[in-house]
Amino acid sequence: MSPDYPFDDAATARAVIDDLGTVREWNGGAERLLGHPAPDVVGHPAANLLVSDGPDPAFAPGGPRWDGTVTLRHRDGGTVSVWLLAHHRRSRDGSPGQWLVVTPLEVTGSQDGPLATAALVQSPCAVAVYDERLRLSRVNDAMAEVIGLPEERIRGLRLSEIGGKPESAELERHLLRVLASGRAEDVQTYMRTGGERAAHAWLARMAPVTDAEGRVRGVCLAAHDFTENYLARERLQLVNEASVRIGSTLDVTRTAQELADVCVPALADFVSIDLLDPQENGDPPPVLTAPVGLRRAAHQSVNPGTPEAVVKPGQLEPYPATSPQADSLVAGGTIVATVASGELDQWLTWDPARSERVREYGIHSTMSVPIQARGLTLGVAVLTRFRRPDPFTPDDVLLAEEVTARAAVCIDNARRFSRERETALALQRSLLPRKLPRTAAVDAASRYLPAARAGVGGDWFDVIPLSGMRVAMVVGDVVGHGIQASATMGRLRTAVRTLADIDLAPDELLTHLDDLVVRLSAEAGGEGSPGEVGATCLYAVYDPVSRRCTLARAGHPAPVMITPGAAPQLVDLPSGPPLGVGGLPFESAELELREGTVLSFFTDGLIESRERDADAGHALLRESLSVASESLEETCDRVLHTLLPAGGSADDVALLLARTRGLPAAQVATWHIPADPALVGPIRKQVVDQLGTWDLLEASFTAELVVSELVTNAIRYGAHPIRLRLIHDETTLICEVSDTNHTAPHLRRAKTWDEGGRGLLLVAQLTQRWGSRHTTEGKTIWAEIGLLEEDD
Repeated sequence: MSPDYPFDDAATARAVIDDLGTVREWNGGAERLLGHPAPDVVGHPAANLLVSDGPDPAFAPGGPRWDGTVTLRHRDGGTVSVWLLAHHRRSRDGSPGQWLVVTPLEVTGSQDGPLATAALVQSPCAVAVYDERLRLSRVNDAMAEVIGLPEERIRGLRLSEIGGKPESAELERHLLRVLASGRAEDVQTYMRTGGERAAHAWLARMAPVTDAEGRVRGVCLAAHDFTENYLARERLQLVNEASVRIGSTLDVTRTAQELADVCVPALADFVSIDLLDPQENGDPPPVLTAPVGLRRAAHQSVNPGTPEAVVKPGQLEPYPATSPQADSLVAGGTIVATVASGELDQWLTWDPARSERVREYGIHSTMSVPIQARGLTLGVAVLTRFRRPDPFTPDDVLLAEEVTARAAVCIDNARRFSRERETALALQRSLLPRKLPRTAAVDAASRYLPAARAGVGGDWFDVIPLSGMRVAMVVGDVVGHGIQASATMGRLRTAVRTLADIDLAPDELLTHLDDLVVRLSAEAGGEGSPGEVGATCLYAVYDPVSRRCTLARAGHPAPVMITPGAAPQLVDLPSGPPLGVGGLPFESAELELREGTVLSFFTDGLIESRERDADAGHALLRESLSVASESLEETCDRVLHTLLPAGGSADDVALLLARTRGLPAAQVATWHIPADPALVGPIRKQVVDQLGTWDLLEASFTAELVVSELVTNAIRYGAHPIRLRLIHDETTLICEVSDTNHTAPHLRRAKTWDEGGRGLLLVAQLTQRWGSRHTTEGKTIWAEIGLLEEDD
């Protein structure tokens, strides 16, 4: 005997044989079996005990275990046929391994003895036996404890009658299948039995009970409680579900609602998410002290309509120091409170409305979990139980903190995105025109919509008045989103306005703009690596006098033109490479437009989406533009409503609509000037007469001086032919002098002894604007004179 096994060891014959075949141990049972005492065997080869001269082929151990029958020598000279069980044990110190060889010498127990009965009655596993009619025949003590009723009271009842629950009826259907098929089944269920205070997870193993002839005479049900494993799996599943469901968008409110939805009903019966209002300029929140002002972001309940809530979403509520919300935020940790322990009494006293909810719905437990991320406290999640009878456990606290921590990161990301998006949007709005200028050339309307998810991008549009009553229209799209894209857009828009001010042709303007984007890309990438600055652009110039429009584009969608009385159609325009490619030419096209023609300029976010390609988008755009409307504002709204989804576009969208006007010929006067300075006087007289015809004599003095200076300079320094043109609308009189010399004049301040050089300075002082523009034939010097508006 030994302390590990304080019983008689002679009932088993046991020997230890090393891998070399030498006997190392020999017990009393082995001596009893074969008659050899230990000194005669230990240290000698085990093969001496075999009857055959060589190794018995039946005794060929392989692997960690072997069993079989062998013939051994007895000490009295006889032989013994013995069944042996051998276990191989490896050595840990490098010495040879060993085989433990055993065989039983005595058989204990009886199928009809007290141990056989105790195997059923006293087994720790809950066991029940049902007869051929699925009536209860026997239960052991463990099953009687689970059911909560003694065996003599329930014997003869069906399982569904004993349990009385839907789960009981489902288990009985499985019993019937086992009884009919004779095949065992395993069923998992989660239920509270009559003998339990809380629900448990059960694995019900059902097997047929057969008689000596193999006929099925009943069913045996063994129930195994695996609640801990079940709850652990449920918690892991909830954490995985939270990682998938929470944070699907960068919207704070939706993320908070996703947190509440995940926790109900898996963890609580009612959940409220209250958040601290973000600080201005992204500053960290101050040290929290009670009372704490929290804004309800979301809540969820097992009851439809969340009747337990006393605060509406979006409502700000102050929580005093006695509330679980304030206590958990100030303490920085989770607080579990129950009605039974009296921990909620102060809270109920503070708020009668909540006290009424507690009594009405039977709320018994709350758990307040701070929502914290990156060292910042964002709010608190309060989980409440009233339908589930069990209070929150420490495992529930760990699970709630894990799920809330994941949600906190998503909420913080959403807030950071919202703050950055608002900053970028403010920058974008400041860089875009607040309102389009009123011009005599076009009526215009515009829309800009940032992307619903990606944030503000680099789309822009502009309407730029040019000399000679002309107008430039531009729309562009910078690659990317965020503040960087908005800043790049602002630089490009400023560059376009600067280049437009020197009256470059559309294709030349895009060439200069392309050079700028190449430089910006090089600056963004640094030495040895190209940047990622890229953009597309469409630039058009419309002249209301000639009613001609010149357009060029750099990788941008072509505009749609709606001619009065005709269907909308795409303008056939050379595409050109996107800005930033560098070194490739741009081509322009010229159109003659009827008065009232509408040009639709837009970015690709309007026509392209995941649901449709650009061709389908163009078709929808043409369809929406085909509806006649006098208001361009209404047309803009209709286009956006038709082409963009309800939730917003995946890319930002810029839309510019321009309806052309034509300047009547009666508002334009043209003279061809001979190369004779003596004729400047008669020309001034003709100008004054024309102003009289137009009823603009109040501007005649200034007009005479401007015409005299510009014509004199053209005759003196220009090349023939020379042309003078006057154009006017309600507010402006424009004087233009054109010649075929490409040299443009420069404004300078004449010195005291200079005889000339003061003419252009005088023109600049008397007019609103003046300038020069180059043409294919030469140049044009122009000046704009403001007309006094009559008082109402």
